[in-house]
Amino acid sequence: MAGHSKWANIKHKKAKEDKKRAKIFNKHLREISVAAREGGGDPDMNPRLDTAINNAKSDNVPKDNIERAIKKGTGELDEGEGRYEDATYEGYGPGGVAYFIEVTTNNYNRTVGEIRHIFSKHGGNLGTDGSVAYMFDQKGMIRIKDVGFDEDEFMLEAIDAGAEEIEKDDEFYAVTTAREEMYEVNDKLEQAGYDIESAELIRIPQTEVKVDEDTAVSNFKLIEKFEDNDDVSNVFTNMKMDEETLAIAEEME
Repeated sequence: MAGHSKWANIKHKKAKEDKKRAKIFNKHLREISVAAREGGGDPDMNPRLDTAINNAKSDNVPKDNIERAIKKGTGELDEGEGRYEDATYEGYGPGGVAYFIEVTTNNYNRTVGEIRHIFSKHGGNLGTDGSVAYMFDQKGMIRIKDVGFDEDEFMLEAIDAGAEEIEKDDEFYAVTTAREEMYEVNDKLEQAGYDIESAELIRIPQTEVKVDEDTAVSNFKLIEKFEDNDDVSNVFTNMKMDEETLAIAEEME
């Protein structure tokens, strides 16, 4: 888990530095819209929406955009884009690395075509539903900015809140939770006064594939292509994220 926690921080850092901010905003707004449609437009009554709003705010998404996305989700506003839905795709990248991809799309045919094209162009292939899903466990991950609070006290409070695992890396703590307990743990830590940077459901590989440098570079390029796609929300792989592999990721521009 440690490597994947650090990889999450690397991805977050790169996202913050991304010049194409519209892509980041767009992904947040789609998640808000889907969350509002599925659970209603009141964040106090909809944990997924509340979390989506907080994640968007952490990336400085404007308030007006957030409110418009909520209205689109609840049906109060129709901008003719069609209804966005969640979907997942599975496949393999270079070196037999397993991929589980989460998307939010208003056109399944467009999205599956783009996912298949990215796989084939970069040495991978799109698989069938269920071909790699069993290789991953779904967990919650809450990222909390370290602003100098007492580490031991935080650890105890996080455990009391329901954390399964806590790791410290650079400027953040990564708190892992059971899938069904993420929103509750997030609320408890927020109420305790901690600055929640983000909270999301992630997929952690049960077993990992160690790759050489060239294969790692090929897979990181494939991951980047998927993450550049507007429909893609998250990309998870079972590539082993040890220090050597993570160093390659940090060096890539």
